[in-house]
Amino acid sequence: MSTCRVAVVQAASVIMDGEACTEKAISLTLEAGEKGANIVVFPEAFIPAYPRGLAFGATVGSRSPEGRKDWLRYLENSVPVPSQTTDRLGEAARKAGVYLVIGVIERDDESSRGTLYCSVLFFGPDGALLGKHRKLKPTGSERLIWGEGDGSTLPVFDTPYGKIGALICWENYMPLARAAMYAKGVQIYIAPTADSRELWQSTIRHIAAEGRCFVLSCNQYVNKEMYPKDLACYDELSSSPDEMCRGGSAIVGPLGEYIKEPVYGQEEILLADLDLRDISSSQFDFDVVGHYSRPDVFQLVVNEEKKENVKWINR
Repeated sequence: MSTCRVAVVQAASVIMDGEACTEKAISLTLEAGEKGANIVVFPEAFIPAYPRGLAFGATVGSRSPEGRKDWLRYLENSVPVPSQTTDRLGEAARKAGVYLVIGVIERDDESSRGTLYCSVLFFGPDGALLGKHRKLKPTGSERLIWGEGDGSTLPVFDTPYGKIGALICWENYMPLARAAMYAKGVQIYIAPTADSRELWQSTIRHIAAEGRCFVLSCNQYVNKEMYPKDLACYDELSSSPDEMCRGGSAIVGPLGEYIKEPVYGQEEILLADLDLRDISSSQFDFDVVGHYSRPDVFQLVVNEEKKENVKWINR
């Protein structure tokens, strides 16, 4: 199938409330399905929040009891994978008949309840959890709250609408990570983000032109009034602007031109009809892993082994 309709959902989390975030995601997924979407995309960390402006009471050399209280709230509202939450999201994808791609904060219950990951989950239109991608490198203060993923969660999935995959926010500034995605043949490149700067628009347009792929960039629109007032460290937001994240979600074609220009200042579902034949025509003069590659000069090694710090050997 050469054509598909995509929906990029620019919406705010119900901050620090995993249940309410899930309900909102389900409602918006069903709405996008009613609008004819085949693929529905949500922002980075939609469940339970991208905690912009919060430091969780941490400074170099110390952490506060109030910060630990907010951290516990964040952790308890995060998403084990799989879980009842992922079952409900999968059921929403099934009812809507869509591929659902959503940013969550993942709690790794198998190995440690104390580590969270910024992840993207992929669901099929049959409701199945297809897989996940964990952010490889959190940026700046994100490293305080999220662990690092490894090469075992760098999937690209075949769908009737082309190959889909995702890198999260500033992972997209890692050229070798992009090269790995291109080598896997990604055609609909999904970039959930928390970056609303004008510079981010240059980034997603460059990726589309470099990878000769469609780029779906999805951000939240958030203002300070959306933060719960009972946060133990709410005063950390005192110097933050009223508009915490202005959005900027957009859809870009494989020559780097906007199909849907960035939307700012509001929640909105961006819809676009994509024709995968535009990828083929764009590769006439540039194919980053084809005739424009030089494997005799450059090679990339990608380690997709799952990393464990303890290995058990049965004798």
